Amino acid sequence: MDNEGAVAYVSFKDDLINKRGEEHTVNILDDITSFIFVEDKPSRADIIFIPGGSWPEIAERAASLWLEGYAPYILPSGKYNPRRGYFSGATSKAEIYRGPYESECEFLCDVLKKAGVETGAVLWEDKAQNTVENAFYSRSVADSKGMTINRAIICCKAFHARRCLMCYSWAFPETEFLVCPADTHNTTRENWFTSPEGAERVMGELMRCGSHFIEAIETWRNSSMK
Repeated sequence: MDNEGAVAYVSFKDDLINKRGEEHTVNILDDITSFIFVEDKPSRADIIFIPGGSWPEIAERAASLWLEGYAPYILPSGKYNPRRGYFSGATSKAEIYRGPYESECEFLCDVLKKAGVETGAVLWEDKAQNTVENAFYSRSVADSKGMTINRAIICCKAFHARRCLMCYSWAFPETEFLVCPADTHNTTRENWFTSPEGAERVMGELMRCGSHFIEAIETWRNSSMK
């Protein structure tokens, strides 16, 4: 949390407590923030995963970590939003990443290339159309390469962090994950609750964290009973 964001966050909480007496509201906001906005210090890993998207910042973060020597490989994943039916291009920095691109994966690979990542270090997965598929299709790619992944880094949107961690942990149960996200959509752990758009994104993530894992819980329950 940067100094400016920390000051704004504290000011907002103080207002709730001092002017309204809403200590419980502050506790709820803190709990949601801690749950959704997962972030770890990077450490040496076997691979960096990028779970799709049209924001170059997540691939730029992955490239930075690769250039610093945190992992030898990067695996971007993603086709495009099935509701749209095509990849519409970069959401930010479109003047740099002009395309055209056939998939999120192709776009993310271009971001990595422009950031200085060697072609041989970048793997490819361009079929996934949601976060669960990002994780499991990436697992298929890793298995096809005979890779043993003891520790991995996930570079994703900050408010997408918990769902990504849950999905990739489901696909790679033997792997330790570190989440190193990038802020996008002007939605951060410091400000998500201060706008209707930010609140909608974060609360939507809470719902999807639940709905995506009904199948996982059923699988784990059946496995434990064998």
